[in-house]
Amino acid sequence: MAVDIGTKTEQKTLNGADILVEALIRHGGDTIFAYPGGCSMPLHQALTFRSDKIRTILPRHEQGGAFAAQGYARTTGKVGLCMATSGPGATNLVTSLADAKLDSIPLIAITGQVPQQVIGTDAFQETPMCEVSRAITKHHYMVTAFEDIPRIVKEAFHIASTGRPGPVLIDFPKNLQMTTRVGEPDYDPPMNLPGYRPAKPKAVNATQIREVLNAIRVAKRPVFYVGGGMVNAEASEEFTKFARKTGIPVTTTVMGIGTFPGNDPQSLHMLGMHGTVYANFAVDQADLLIALGVRFDDRVTGKLSEFAKHGKIVHVDVDPSEISKNKHADIGIIANLKEVLQALNAMIEDEDIPQIKDWVAQCQAWKTQYPLKYKEQGDDILQQYAIEEMWRQTKDMNAYVAVGVGQHQMWGAQFYKFDKPRHWMSSSGLGTMGFGLPAAMGAQAAHPDSLVIDIDGDGSFQMNIQELATLQCERLPVKVLLLNNQHLGMVVQWEDRFHAGNRAHTYLGPVDHVEATGQGSGEIREETYPNFVKIAQGYGINAKQVRSKKLFPAALKEMIETPGPYVLDVICPYTEHVLPMIPGGKTVKDILIE
Repeated sequence: MAVDIGTKTEQKTLNGADILVEALIRHGGDTIFAYPGGCSMPLHQALTFRSDKIRTILPRHEQGGAFAAQGYARTTGKVGLCMATSGPGATNLVTSLADAKLDSIPLIAITGQVPQQVIGTDAFQETPMCEVSRAITKHHYMVTAFEDIPRIVKEAFHIASTGRPGPVLIDFPKNLQMTTRVGEPDYDPPMNLPGYRPAKPKAVNATQIREVLNAIRVAKRPVFYVGGGMVNAEASEEFTKFARKTGIPVTTTVMGIGTFPGNDPQSLHMLGMHGTVYANFAVDQADLLIALGVRFDDRVTGKLSEFAKHGKIVHVDVDPSEISKNKHADIGIIANLKEVLQALNAMIEDEDIPQIKDWVAQCQAWKTQYPLKYKEQGDDILQQYAIEEMWRQTKDMNAYVAVGVGQHQMWGAQFYKFDKPRHWMSSSGLGTMGFGLPAAMGAQAAHPDSLVIDIDGDGSFQMNIQELATLQCERLPVKVLLLNNQHLGMVVQWEDRFHAGNRAHTYLGPVDHVEATGQGSGEIREETYPNFVKIAQGYGINAKQVRSKKLFPAALKEMIETPGPYVLDVICPYTEHVLPMIPGGKTVKDILIE
């Protein structure tokens, strides 16, 4: 404390790090995933003095911390916070920044920077983070003046969470972290963002709403196509109400899973490369595609010119750049999805309900003819079965599920049916292996009393396996369903389909095993590599390996009921393929079913 002798009023002496931490708290930050280093030490010191208001979780790798911040953001809708030191600590955040940008996740990454006086001299652990992250953030700052700290934090929260959400970087030189002033600053200063003009909430255009309702009324084969924008808009309740009133079938992207109940008869589930046959058939034959919060991604559309070419397209999105970017919109609406759906629900009349009995029957016939299925293989545990059994045991537990990237990710999207948004976490746009475990860690921090599960593959799991230490030390009881096939399964599938089965470094065991060349029998050896049970136990975490389908349900039940984190190492065959599959750049006519 410093005492102002002139006024006899006691005032705090605060440094820049104190002010930044207080600003985070005042804008709603209550959890930060932060790994310390030389140029972020003052920030960590400041965090210790405000631990009553903001929890600091120490990841075991900066990338793990950034993905954990995403797990927090994806399941709460709040801005996720992560922090690293300069140089290698900062660059370890880059992959997660790119991931958050593509999936529109609100994130603030704070990086320590070398003192201003040595910037540009190739100082120890100096990296120009604003330049490095320019193309993969929504915005980036370097703090250059002490007085700017509260404004920058306020603007960072505003930019990350408004319009189309995304990541913001704050690069903070160490000398400014340590600079001191007497007295509290203004933590709610005016913002200075002349170039930032996100779509502002406006009165929804009634003429456009009537256009949409007119299109729905005359449609014979309409389909809703719903994406992650529905999650960000918190509009699932309004959408479900409107969808049920119209009776129109619903399909979602990977990012849109949970926005409409997966078990609802109207649900066609996921579309795209590994979407259901019936969803892809329906979109292909639709005479009206109502696209809500989507971006017509290539993994959805395949050959763009052939996608949904038989009808009219309505496209609603908050981001003006997405309207007609990939696919022409006959009716394009730039607006908040929730407000549009509220207006649709308010204006729809009985005569607007489409007469689509035959269309609904056709979609149901496709669902009956081409269900998601898999062939049993004796006592082997197929990945699809394992996920479906997990859904059966947990569907009434309000679980949060994260996935890594690969076959298990797609099977998770296919076989675990979500009834609510923000319970499914997937690195969808960037497809980042190593996402699942730390994302689940962040979700668990945000929802300490909930069941949180990471469905992972052995390749993806090892990318951030060190976060098992964080689970144990921070008392985060994440359950890991590890589908272990000893291979990079999705790449193996492409090798089998498009490279005559030639194995090109996709076996994850020793190079002298026959499986490394693809000459093995297809069976998993008795000794798997590595020994995940021993690794987990080394971190102090309960773990078990299971190979028998007969024993799997009980092993899964034990994992769910055991207090604390748990790793269930499930040995699966590596010969399974994710089907259906539309090969890249192809059309629904090329869909692989068997």
